[in-house]
Amino acid sequence: MPNPDVAYGQDTLVDGIRSRHVDNGNGLNVHLLEAGAPNRPCVLLLHGFPELAYSWRHILLPIAELGYHVVAPDQRGYGHTTGWSSDYDTDLRPFALINLVRDAIGVVHATGHEKADVVGHDFGSPVAAWCALIRPDIFRSVVMMSSPFGGSPPLSAQAPTTDIHEDLAELSPPRKHYQWYYTTPEAERDMLDCEQGVHDFLRAYYHHKSSDWEANQPYPLESSTAKEIARLPTYYVMEKDQTMPQTVSPEMPSKDVVDACRWLPDASLNVYSETFARTGFQGGLQWYRCSTGGESARDLRTFTGRTIDVPSAYIAGKHDWGTYQKPGSYEAMQSRACSDFRGSHLIPEAGHWVQQEQPGYVVEVLTDFLRG
Repeated sequence: MPNPDVAYGQDTLVDGIRSRHVDNGNGLNVHLLEAGAPNRPCVLLLHGFPELAYSWRHILLPIAELGYHVVAPDQRGYGHTTGWSSDYDTDLRPFALINLVRDAIGVVHATGHEKADVVGHDFGSPVAAWCALIRPDIFRSVVMMSSPFGGSPPLSAQAPTTDIHEDLAELSPPRKHYQWYYTTPEAERDMLDCEQGVHDFLRAYYHHKSSDWEANQPYPLESSTAKEIARLPTYYVMEKDQTMPQTVSPEMPSKDVVDACRWLPDASLNVYSETFARTGFQGGLQWYRCSTGGESARDLRTFTGRTIDVPSAYIAGKHDWGTYQKPGSYEAMQSRACSDFRGSHLIPEAGHWVQQEQPGYVVEVLTDFLRG
């Protein structure tokens, strides 16, 4: 039955999922969804872009029923969490990965725990990975989803011999990488004021990256050259003169396809579209600005040579290009970056939104991992 005691999605969340705010001790009043008794071991779920704590709606209760206190926060820059700046000209240091790890530690302690198993999806995956690498005394295991962790950066990065962005721009048609597009001042306004409206933009975006888009048949790329990464779908390597809403608009599913979409019915999509229409997208886009600007990488070189030594695993949809978008990372995660890697699980009939598209499979894998 619907749960009236949550900040959003009350028409689509089942009884047993609760909502509250906590002070994470790092400048945020964090909104979170949770399930299970607070005196049980903690499982922390970290969402990505453009998502919310709500993205874990199908995972919270089944994992709680295994005997866990499951906590899913709206991360810095998202949803009903406050204490962050949406100004483009703001100080970006609070959105850097190391500070996002501090945010996660703060949520663990604010919910009454000293330790947690951490699971991260999309951009939440590197946050979860760095949680486990930096503070293995707190994060006793990690599951990375849809974005493999290729390891800590080398102490001195080798200067590239060519400019990948210039090379992309010289392709026919000229291209650009979505992460660098997301760093531009225009990106948020492009999405908020797009011709189709936020709801239909997100519908096309989620569809384009899901297994419902039949052309999502990923495979490993041979290198990080412009010609090779241009094999990625346009939601990763866009046409140079297009916005993201223009990029996904041709893949807008028909009404029949939308009506048949059981993993993201319109009532659930409304939670995302109404929330992002209210908060904007800039909070999430700040993360991309940090990751592409180089400053975050300099901080992370403090941990050069460190590996993830707690039990780790990887989950993604079989039809998710995210596994291969950074050539070599998927292989490095399994061979070098994680010293106690327990397995990679590519879920059938799932694309990028694996915990929403195939929650049953994800719960099964998480159950085996956590019990192990």
